[in-house]
Amino acid sequence: MSSNLNYIVSLLLSLILGLSLFKVQAIGVNWGTSSSNPLPPDKVVELLKSNGITKVKLFDIEASALEALSGSNVDVTVGIPNSLLHGLNSSFKAAQNWVHDNVTRFVSQGAGKLRIRNIAVGDEPFLQSYGNQFYPFVVGAATNIQAALYRAKLANEVQVVVPCSFDAFQSKSGLPSGGHFRSDTNKTMIELLGFLDKHHSPFFVTISPFLKYYQKENTSLDFALFRETARPRNDSHKIYKNAFDLSYDTVVSALSAARFPQIDIVIGQIGWPTDGFANATSSIAEEFMKGLINHLNSKSGTPLRPRNPPTETYILSLLDENQRSIATGNFERHWGVFTFDGQAKYHVNFGRGPKNMVNAENVEYFSTRWCVVNNNKDLSNASARASEACSLADCTALSPGGSCFNISWPGNVSYAFNNYYQQHNQRPDSCDFGGLGLITTVNPSMENCRFSVEIATSISVSLRALYLFQWMIPLVTTLFCLCSARL
Repeated sequence: MSSNLNYIVSLLLSLILGLSLFKVQAIGVNWGTSSSNPLPPDKVVELLKSNGITKVKLFDIEASALEALSGSNVDVTVGIPNSLLHGLNSSFKAAQNWVHDNVTRFVSQGAGKLRIRNIAVGDEPFLQSYGNQFYPFVVGAATNIQAALYRAKLANEVQVVVPCSFDAFQSKSGLPSGGHFRSDTNKTMIELLGFLDKHHSPFFVTISPFLKYYQKENTSLDFALFRETARPRNDSHKIYKNAFDLSYDTVVSALSAARFPQIDIVIGQIGWPTDGFANATSSIAEEFMKGLINHLNSKSGTPLRPRNPPTETYILSLLDENQRSIATGNFERHWGVFTFDGQAKYHVNFGRGPKNMVNAENVEYFSTRWCVVNNNKDLSNASARASEACSLADCTALSPGGSCFNISWPGNVSYAFNNYYQQHNQRPDSCDFGGLGLITTVNPSMENCRFSVEIATSISVSLRALYLFQWMIPLVTTLFCLCSARL
């Protein structure tokens, strides 16, 4: 009898341990829509399902995206943009209206309802470059959204979370033991953690080994990529073999310093770009992603949280976005595991899908036409025209280390002309450039430099022109210098 009891107890303990480890399997993706010609939402949902991706995080509310996701059985995190935080902080009525318009009407559609699991209040409002524009309103906005969910009887279905940026936590020593939240945000962060703890919501945070490497924060490429050749770090007899564990435990230490040591952690964004910078390539991105997923699936956790990995991890990103802000760097438009039109850049297994990635099918493009520079014209003004084109297009692939950086002049001018032409829906007048442009049916792509033909769906470029221009000034200057140097 005693041996049977011991066997049952042992079995139950094994089951409990297995269940505690099972939560590591939750890997999703971020789906951003900052594109001139986005892949239609129904195609994106097909892409998610065919690749076994069951969780998606949206940066904003896109009605067409939510409608496409309805009935898909994909768990959704919807985002509230930073611009709405002030109003939601000051008005419960505004929060009620937002929940009704963007949550209630989608989750109450019977069999075709949308599976909204989280509301992300703000898009990294603690980002250091924002100063105090947004984070002072976060806790009030989150509190009002939570109250609105209670009023709508959805509080048991939907959690309120706040995505925190990679620079919300710091360590002067560069080691986890010194982890703390930034002093300018510490008071608000403690209030936020109290709110999350009260409602049993996880702490969403961005971890970015790539940015640590890019910003030269004592992070080698080997250490960022989970390579066995990486030099380990010793922090109070705890050994760190990769940048992910080091950053993750820095967050754990910051949470402990704020007296919330047990709160669950969700990785809201993590990825590796494939263009716009040296070592931002598809092959290196694949190595990083495979290393990350293997590490998560090993269920080993980290030195400070052994066998207790993040409850969920969201990859940045599903698709490239040619209108994403490049304030941090030109690589920002190339985070996608898939290209803008849903074609896999490399292969990685998210755990529930096929071994190799499945591409989007039956995508409708504009005609196979490109805009290039007319070599029979006087090209003395070509550099200036290319700079003008790039101010309203995406020339990040021409950046040093980018996939199109090494193409010779005037090929780089043709790249700029074509990108502008495609983003303006192949209108004939968008390939003028003072008479220097020429429309061709011969594909000018060369080596690793792809001259794209855009998807035949479009958001009005004119609405984003002013926004784009402010971020394009540094790139335009760089391109002008590059083109001039090759004259």
